[in-house]
Amino acid sequence: MSGPHPGEAHSESLGQRLNWLRAGVLGANDGIVSTAALVVGVAGATTSSAALLTAGLAGLVGGAISMALGEYVSVSSQRDTERALIQKERLELETMPDEELAELADIYRRRGLSDDTARRVAEELTAHDALSAHLDAELKIDADDLVNPWHAAISSAISFTLGALLPLLAILLPPPQLRVGVTVVAVLAALALTGSLAAHLGGAPKRRAVTRLVVGGALALAVTWLIGTLLGTSGVVG
Repeated sequence: MSGPHPGEAHSESLGQRLNWLRAGVLGANDGIVSTAALVVGVAGATTSSAALLTAGLAGLVGGAISMALGEYVSVSSQRDTERALIQKERLELETMPDEELAELADIYRRRGLSDDTARRVAEELTAHDALSAHLDAELKIDADDLVNPWHAAISSAISFTLGALLPLLAILLPPPQLRVGVTVVAVLAALALTGSLAAHLGGAPKRRAVTRLVVGGALALAVTWLIGTLLGTSGVVG
């Protein structure tokens, strides 16, 4: 009764890993779609390999930095909130321990334990580690395992970069007349794969997830290619 069941701890740890993996897949999707749309748009306007490389690298670097910064800010805000909640709980335990003990017992009572058992569990957990007991029961927070904004930022940047490398290589390696076709096929195949993986990790229907990603990716590529072609034809892009 003094701590989480080993199976529960394992389940929570596995859930956290799956969440990080799912976030990585989504970050890779962002890198694939945004970079592919950019280079296909440029390819519609010009056949210059230097222009494609410049645009692709700019999109990759800028996108990776943007993803990392967004994740850092978001996770930092979450971490600050968790720290504030921990400090608030610590202060309440110091200033009104009896009320906090009663609150903890009531939590376990509402989960189905009898009054006597709930009180005994609360007392034993409080004697062992009062702060951890309240953080877990009330807030589902582990004070020793707070989210790390640097980990989130680095993971997002890496996943975006890996995703962005696919369309960048696909547009640069083939001969000019095959660039757009090869890139479209490679990108849509990659989106189908990552969509299927994301759906599997989230327990969602694979066909629906894959269809959304592939159709959305194809639409983005078509629109940007059309814009690039129009600009190139009009002489705006030389």
